[in-house]
Amino acid sequence: MSDQVKRFIRVDHAGEYGAARIYAGQLAVLGRGPQGATLEHMRAQEQRHLESFSAMISARRVRPTALLPFWHIAGFVLGAATAALGPRAAMACTVAVEETIDAHYAAQEAALGDDEAPLRATIAEFRQEELEHRDTALAQGAEQAPGYLLLTGVIKAGCRMAIRLSEQI
Repeated sequence: MSDQVKRFIRVDHAGEYGAARIYAGQLAVLGRGPQGATLEHMRAQEQRHLESFSAMISARRVRPTALLPFWHIAGFVLGAATAALGPRAAMACTVAVEETIDAHYAAQEAALGDDEAPLRATIAEFRQEELEHRDTALAQGAEQAPGYLLLTGVIKAGCRMAIRLSEQI
């Protein structure tokens, strides 16, 4: 297994861990509201993604990122903070994260060869579900969140930084 594949699995595991924590934070704030069922559905899909990458970490003996304790807190805080700003801000967070992950997964799909066809297929499947999350968030008014462009820009920059750090550390 190449170092590149190890980095892909490491960072994807970290990303899905962070995403599950974001939804946990949003659910802690908005779980009893009208968006609770939508958030729970997306959280369950992220949990399934996380379990898949956790299995790969173990089966392929890939070292997980040392930053998981940080992503545990940071993901929950990001989710809770955006939810505290309101349901549309929570959905804006989802758009920002999922658009960043879409680009990230697309680059991974393009880089993987036929020898990693099962991993490429998993990434493609999960990428499709991430895009569904983005579309759901847009349909629920994400773009009407106060400061949408600033909020999503900051979250996207943070996601890109988290990706770079988790690949290496």
